[in-house]
Amino acid sequence: MSGDSGEDLAAFVALHGAALRASCVPARYWESLRRKLRGEVFDAGDYFGIMQVEEVDEEEEGDENMEEELKKKPNPGNEPCFKVIVTNENGLQASNPDSIFLIDHAWTYRTEHARQQLLHVPGLLHRMANLMGIIFHGEIPDEGSIEQVLQEMWKYNQTYQLSQGTAEEKVPVWYIMDEFGSRIQHSDQPSFATAPLFYMPQQIAYTVLWPLRDLETGDEVTRDYAYGETDRLIRKCVLLPWVPAEVLDVNCFTPEPSDEHYQAILAENKEKLPIAINPPVYDKDKVFKVFTDIQQVLNSLTHPRFLFTDDEGEADILYNFSHFKDYRKLSEERPEVMLNQFPCENLLTVKDCLASISRRAGGPDGPRWLPRTFNLQTELPQFICYFQQRERRGEDNHWICKPWNLARSLDTHITNSLNNIIRHRESSPKVVCKYIENPVLFHREEVGMVKFDVRYVVLLRSIKPLKLYIYDVFWLRFSNRAFSLDDLDDYEKHFTVMNYVPGVTLKQVHCEEFIPLFEKQYPEYPWTTVQFHIG
Repeated sequence: MSGDSGEDLAAFVALHGAALRASCVPARYWESLRRKLRGEVFDAGDYFGIMQVEEVDEEEEGDENMEEELKKKPNPGNEPCFKVIVTNENGLQASNPDSIFLIDHAWTYRTEHARQQLLHVPGLLHRMANLMGIIFHGEIPDEGSIEQVLQEMWKYNQTYQLSQGTAEEKVPVWYIMDEFGSRIQHSDQPSFATAPLFYMPQQIAYTVLWPLRDLETGDEVTRDYAYGETDRLIRKCVLLPWVPAEVLDVNCFTPEPSDEHYQAILAENKEKLPIAINPPVYDKDKVFKVFTDIQQVLNSLTHPRFLFTDDEGEADILYNFSHFKDYRKLSEERPEVMLNQFPCENLLTVKDCLASISRRAGGPDGPRWLPRTFNLQTELPQFICYFQQRERRGEDNHWICKPWNLARSLDTHITNSLNNIIRHRESSPKVVCKYIENPVLFHREEVGMVKFDVRYVVLLRSIKPLKLYIYDVFWLRFSNRAFSLDDLDDYEKHFTVMNYVPGVTLKQVHCEEFIPLFEKQYPEYPWTTVQFHIG
């Protein structure tokens, strides 16, 4: 290796080494990968070919073993079945440093933009329909073909997530490999591995493909669609989009996580729990010194009993934006200080923990106000069993899929597709909640009957004894389009969080104006009764 080449490789590894190691790409391929990325070398055609497989008519085929094999195919429908084989006359050696290949991406998108891109990007719908074996004639996109692509795409989708940027930029990206990459079939004993790689100099993502063993001419190129999953039941669940199966013999009960689960969360947060203290009693005319790093508090807290201080050590109240961790030291050295956070509060603010904690209040299915919720990382079989049982009974099966720790409806999706939900598990940790199919609606004169939500501010003063204060001025948020159980990717129909979306109407109604309007629409439900049940 020349000096310049060595320096180039070192620079390449400095940028991409962490990603390559995380994806288990062998180091022997790195130099060749660097050259191919830099030169945009797509040489897979020199080594591989795509072959259409002749489907066997099950009415004419009497071999039961053949029928079973057909059922195991990743695309066991009527659409054409393809596989990729090694066509190079010398085969392929895993030890050859050049045995790594680039796969281009035919479509890269975020889920909320998929429909609009299929509608408006020239040629995209035609290409996706052709790749997925969907019949599409003509040049003008039609809703039927778009719906089929939106359903089938979960058999072809792959995902990655940017590690840097804003919360919006970190929302998972989905992509579909080109015709070559998308024809590579599944095997529990794969001959190749694949991984996405974001090439920094070009700001483009590719998929890299490399062999796991030596292959001869005619050998099939396969990859493991459930790579990394070793548990047999979880593998069966993860592979359901390609290998349909029933998972009805699993108990749908979702037990309380173990003490070790919560201890691991505590350790990850690096919080030190406080000792028990007796809350002090303050003089009614005491002036409290406040230390805060929140500009809104600095601008808005004007009551004469509060003074701001820049000295954290003399403050009576700490109103922090940043995560406070050393509760033990504070409780030991300054037990009189009040803080706007409490230990382990992420058990309520992170969705998977909130679901687990809430279930304590209402038996195994949780309280009535909590829709049935499953953690897709730890309760996937239970969810699939529950979904399939509801499907058998003909019950509504719309669900809302949410990331554990994001807010503002980011990366949140509504669907009645089991394949969709299973695949979303790969992008980031998520919970899935039963979508309320018959919500209470509010009539907006210019729109119709829309969804709305009510937001209260709650102050937790102490845990033992429990003291909660609820501010009776509440905030309202409304959808912008009349509700119906369709167009599930229509944000303004199914969501109420409009204040973060640029160019979208934000409907505002003060609570004092809302109450008589609500009681006029629902005279049998006085707001005092509604608020009593909320509180």
